[in-house]
Amino acid sequence: MPESQGEGAHWVKSSLSFSNGACVEVADLPNGVVGVRHSKDPSGPVLRFTPAEWRAFLGGARLGEFDGFGA
Repeated sequence: MPESQGEGAHWVKSSLSFSNGACVEVADLPNGVVGVRHSKDPSGPVLRFTPAEWRAFLGGARLGEFDGFGA
C-alpha cells in the first residue's frame, strides 16, 4: 500500500530519464525497505518494497518481462 513518507532519504532518478519529469525515483528507506515515488510529486505516496521484492522486480526487468507494457 502506498504511504506518504520517505522524507530525508536520498532519492535517485535514472540517468535515462527524460527532461519532461515523467519518471520515478528510488531510495533506500529505513529497515532495508526500497522506496519508489513519482518525481513530479515528491511529497506524494511512496511505494515500499522488501529487498527480495525489489530484486525480483529488477530481475524481471532485466529479462524483459515488462517490455510489453505501455508499448
